[in-house]
Amino acid sequence: MEDVLALKTKNVAGNIRKIREYRDYTQDYLAAKLKISQNAYSKIELGYSKLTIDRLFQVSEILEVEVTHLLTLNPNDLIKIIADDEHRATAAS
Repeated sequence: MEDVLALKTKNVAGNIRKIREYRDYTQDYLAAKLKISQNAYSKIELGYSKLTIDRLFQVSEILEVEVTHLLTLNPNDLIKIIADDEHRATAAS
């Protein structure tokens, strides 16, 4: 059970990192937005810190992505879905 939970935690942390990189945001930028140190933010991406629900929603808002995307998708599929969503939004405007 703990192994599965650890894997899911690493998956969420990986999703956060991939989206941050896709958006060309630095760890310093997200840390400043979250009002935490860069070191504390780095621990989130490494899966060393436990995320509260509040913090997870803050991260998703800053990254402009649905929380469900952070929780459910693997990092490779995630970037494709975000790019597709942005393409649809641009085409609709």
